[in-house]
Amino acid sequence: MLGWKTLGPAMALMLGAGAAQAHPHIFVDSGLQMQFDPDGRLATVRVVWVYDAFYSMLLLEEMGLDPEFTGTVTEAEKQKLSGFDMQWIEGYEGDLYALQGDRRLALSGPKDWTADVQEGRIISTHLRTFEEPPEVGAEPLVLQVYDPSYYTAYSIAIDPVIEGRTDCTARIFEPDRAAATGILEEALAEMLGEAAEYSEDDFPAVGAAFADEIRLTCGG
Repeated sequence: MLGWKTLGPAMALMLGAGAAQAHPHIFVDSGLQMQFDPDGRLATVRVVWVYDAFYSMLLLEEMGLDPEFTGTVTEAEKQKLSGFDMQWIEGYEGDLYALQGDRRLALSGPKDWTADVQEGRIISTHLRTFEEPPEVGAEPLVLQVYDPSYYTAYSIAIDPVIEGRTDCTARIFEPDRAAATGILEEALAEMLGEAAEYSEDDFPAVGAAFADEIRLTCGG
């Protein structure tokens, strides 16, 4: 689940209806912009989240924005919207995971965030910095985008952008969705047993099985 709290009572009720029957509840098209420093190390990643139209409509209504349903927001409304999803709770990792070999790379919290609405969909961006900027070579540096709880489904739907180097390639890889669905069904069957219901907090952490990822290589 996205690691921030913005749901008012009405939105929580609408999104929570039938929560025991289906996941995910929110759909996000994501994009990553990778910036290298002057020494050729990967310094930052700008993350783009484009929320689905239904969730965007609910949130805008909850916040009292775009009351005329124009599909856009004014500059004043944009300022009010900016940062709505940046108040991260403790332990939330931003649904972005950086791996190099078997090593998890530490990322900062969100910085320099923005928000806008285009064609009725909320577009949010923020910057993440590496605590120790890694060198990237022939061994892929992997950037995975997923919600462990699978409350939110991410897809890397925006072409990756590389800045600061010209010898790097970023390739998008999608999961085996049939295999991921099998993992989900098996986990649910094990969790439920003979029970007819479960709480949202009990949902198995299968999000990684559905993760899109970018594999970044440089040189050679």
